[in-house]
Amino acid sequence: MSVSLKVEKRELRPRARRAELRKEGKTLAVVYGYQVESTPITFDERELKKILREHGENALIMMELDGKKVNTLMHKAQSEPLSSEITHVEFVAVRMDAETEVETDLVLVGDPAGVKEGGFLAQTLYKLAVSATPDKLPERVEVDVTELKIGDSLTVGDLPEYEGFKVVADPEEQICSVNEPVALEEPEEEGEGAAEGEEAEGAETSEEEKKENE
Repeated sequence: MSVSLKVEKRELRPRARRAELRKEGKTLAVVYGYQVESTPITFDERELKKILREHGENALIMMELDGKKVNTLMHKAQSEPLSSEITHVEFVAVRMDAETEVETDLVLVGDPAGVKEGGFLAQTLYKLAVSATPDKLPERVEVDVTELKIGDSLTVGDLPEYEGFKVVADPEEQICSVNEPVALEEPEEEGEGAAEGEEAEGAETSEEEKKENE
């Protein structure tokens, strides 16, 4: 299922127009790919943020260009680090009957048995490469870690087969592990080291006095 994004074609000149569009809450973008020549466009930033919030980064986005409906995927997005304002986006027009490869979020679900025993869960892989037709791309992949005990780990090869898409990441790549708790060294009691030092110093002094008396 695709979601719609209302876009408008834009002119590359004058450059000053770019600043005006941003002030109006518009985001600059370009769309290219299957049966679409590279076309500069603009759209309401709030609409795209809503799509991403509700459907994820792999949402199939339908837009209308020159009276023709075009199915696209978001390829790249640039944003301001402080304000999170989206400044530029690249969309790729796709064929609906051809598989495409993307990365999707990998989310661990459940409380591992090993964590309940005192261990801790360490996740090492957060994005998973998958392949599917554009309408079947997953928003995210959830992995159940409930049965993992201390010393257990999961790799990409341990994942089940999914309906609608296939995992194309390296099967040997580790996803997560449940590790033993780290034993913390007990802090030295205050005054203990000083007392030991004083005892040693006292012993040395006594030996010196003994030699002098002899």
